[in-house]
Amino acid sequence: MKTISIDNSYDVTLLRAGDAVELTGVIYTARDAAHKRFVEAADEGLPLPIDIRGAAIYYAGPTPARSGEIIGSCGPTTSARMDDYAPRLLDMGLKIMIGKGKRSPAVIEAMKRNGAVYLIAVGGAAALIKSRITACEEVAYPDLGCEAVRRLTVSRLPLLVAIDSQGNNILV
Repeated sequence: MKTISIDNSYDVTLLRAGDAVELTGVIYTARDAAHKRFVEAADEGLPLPIDIRGAAIYYAGPTPARSGEIIGSCGPTTSARMDDYAPRLLDMGLKIMIGKGKRSPAVIEAMKRNGAVYLIAVGGAAALIKSRITACEEVAYPDLGCEAVRRLTVSRLPLLVAIDSQGNNILV
């Protein structure tokens, strides 16, 4: 198991498809509606609400937290829903995408071009994922409800490298 600390600018190009990893640091939740807004902002020359350079985005829309909890259920969303927007964000510096399911050839080419990786979380493991989230803060697009962008701090979040920065892919 490889340990990745996002705060220390881990070189994701060292990861290989099939590697098991534990991720620690700050990640952002964002689904298709937020991705669309990111790209629209970039098209208009406006700043994004998060610094995308070197960032990790988790494709999830957490449910509201119960009293005394940090976050509600926070399982992965099907990644293909973001494929229309992901190449643009990768070209802007996004380094890690986390979700479930296959990615399009255009996303894989953008990953290779930009030295990024795609990690998969186990669907149905929302309780395990939730237990690894130590902080949650809504940072953008509150009108999107559960799809608002959130800044999560995670500790030892277990993931698998599905597609590495060379385009090697365990999902084919």
